[in-house]
Amino acid sequence: MREYTSDKIRNVALVGHQSCGKTSLVEALLYNTGATTRMGRIEEKNTISDYEDEEKARGLSLATSLIPLEFQDHKINVLDTPGYTDFQGEMKNAVRVADAVVVVVDAVAGVEVGTELAWEYSREYQQPLIVVINKMDRENANFEGALEQLQEAFPKYKFVPVMLPIGKEAHFKGVVNVLTQKAYYGAGAERSDLPAELQKMVAAAHLQLMEAAAEADDDLMQKYFDEGTLSLEEIREGMRKASRSHLLNTVPVFVTSGTHNVGTVPLLEALLVYVSAPTERRVRIERQGADKFEYLQAPQKNEAPLAAYVFKTTTDRYVGTLNYFRIFSGTISSDGRNVNVTTGKEERFSNLFSVRGKEQMPVARFHVGDIGVVAKLSHTRTGDTLADKDQSFQIVKPEFSDPLYALALKPRTQADSAKMGTILTGLCEADPTLRWRQDADTKQVVLEGMGEIHLAVTLRRAEALGVNVDTEIPRVPYRETITKEQAATYRHKKQTGGAGQFGEVSLRVQPFEGAFEFESQVVGGAISGQFLSSTEKGVRSVLEGGVIAGFPVVQVKAIAFDGKMHAVDSKDIAFQIAGRESFKEAFRNAGPVLLEPIMDVSITIPEAMMGDIMGDLNTRRGHVQGIDTIGRRSIVKAQVPFAEMMRYGNDLRSMTGGRGIYTMKFSHYERVPAHLQAEIVAANKSRLQEEKDD
Repeated sequence: MREYTSDKIRNVALVGHQSCGKTSLVEALLYNTGATTRMGRIEEKNTISDYEDEEKARGLSLATSLIPLEFQDHKINVLDTPGYTDFQGEMKNAVRVADAVVVVVDAVAGVEVGTELAWEYSREYQQPLIVVINKMDRENANFEGALEQLQEAFPKYKFVPVMLPIGKEAHFKGVVNVLTQKAYYGAGAERSDLPAELQKMVAAAHLQLMEAAAEADDDLMQKYFDEGTLSLEEIREGMRKASRSHLLNTVPVFVTSGTHNVGTVPLLEALLVYVSAPTERRVRIERQGADKFEYLQAPQKNEAPLAAYVFKTTTDRYVGTLNYFRIFSGTISSDGRNVNVTTGKEERFSNLFSVRGKEQMPVARFHVGDIGVVAKLSHTRTGDTLADKDQSFQIVKPEFSDPLYALALKPRTQADSAKMGTILTGLCEADPTLRWRQDADTKQVVLEGMGEIHLAVTLRRAEALGVNVDTEIPRVPYRETITKEQAATYRHKKQTGGAGQFGEVSLRVQPFEGAFEFESQVVGGAISGQFLSSTEKGVRSVLEGGVIAGFPVVQVKAIAFDGKMHAVDSKDIAFQIAGRESFKEAFRNAGPVLLEPIMDVSITIPEAMMGDIMGDLNTRRGHVQGIDTIGRRSIVKAQVPFAEMMRYGNDLRSMTGGRGIYTMKFSHYERVPAHLQAEIVAANKSRLQEEKDD
């Protein structure tokens, strides 16, 4: 692929809910630009975007694909993002590096969860929007209905049809250009006269287009007031300004059928007109030591210092690590050297590519604004900033939601155990929505992500990299504490023929606001300072493993108030044992209870499903904190025990048909209800015994 200068580049993120037809639309765009000789189909597992084996098997896009299109002497970098909510991190990173967001909406389903997520991320990164109402060939397709839903869901925006459909469902055969009032049949490469039956509808849409164009420019607005009309070129210029600015909230609307390749050439033409050149993008940076953000101001230039952001990292079995980057300033050349500002490491850029799905096309240099791929960088991962040696700023990374789904991992072999940490770290560095950790409370290796499929795909990738694991549901990190004050005395006495062991400790426990505290109130030298330290050591040895069920002890104060020593037999180990056992006995008699983690949960659902969700939350011991309504959707805020949320994503998807989403983060600990505590204690004791027997 040849080099393209900045004025000939357009970068768009193609986003939307799962199954809205993004991948099929990309196939049509590829075909119309001559990149392919036939359109691939998801059912036939031969699309350019979904090239991974896992994507073909599931029939889902699981990662963002870079699809450069060469059209009318321009290069359009299309970032085809997954619509499945498990992979919202991929969408967010793509929106971060694009210059416009093309939101694809199913003409039957209308506005869905993925549509709203795309809108949210676009607002967050101040991106202009374009809407494509796709699948107009489907039964029950409704262009006007989808447009009404968009206006209702996003009332602050003005949706302006630039193309109108000719026919619908099986009779959808073309589009009308509202500006020129000409018809485009099939893919839309050739124009025709407007059908008579559409003239009234198109005239009304043309007036709306003219008004939107006038509102984008003061001079155009004045002329429109004075003369009541604008020329085609003035409307075109006004809409160009409107669509390229995120401040005007004007959204051009197009209509297509990706699978039948209808209306796709006008969309390609529009991407050149309605999307800004990439040098106009403002990007937020933070300098080392500075206390506020700055911006790389437009226009950016080739001659300026390098500023590039790595938005995606993958591992190719043949090439190795591939880093996808967007250049916000400067250039990157093959065999050049630049610095990863995030890690402070210098990197050599020996192999540069433009990729189209899995196809790799060598490129000698990427200009400012372009999106490219570099192979075999040693110290660079997703979210890193690449710059010149004397630069100290970083491009601000997106913020991602906390994980919603977790698995506990057990390596199958010793070899798997040795490699597991390194491979999991690499996968999490490549995907910011993944995390792994050694859970100190449950003694498990826990992998966390956005959903069941997200983690299944991650583990499949780990397997391909050479590590095999078994999985189970993570244990809930309960805590043990007490509800009242209690005292106990324990004497440790052991005689073995020679010098023996003797230590006696009287100890009191009481509820405490902090994590744990040990205090001595011993008087008269009943226990020396040396053995008080031994006593505290013995007590602290109990904290991690617990007393009643094997969970960590918290919110307890232990007070040693008396004891006895022996002039010969008292030793460190004796007082450790006496301290430990007196603490355990006092703890068991002090009204011990379990504490469980409580999560702040926010659930977004269609308003009609409110009753089902509220009923389900009641069965999960949830406490609703409030309900907000935005458009046709409700947001339920609740506090729910973590134990009841372990697999909530699957249940919510089932209850709402995939139309509900949620976020979750830790809030605090609360007492486990008494009727559940005995069951939890018994189950954990049984598990600990089994592990001991093994």
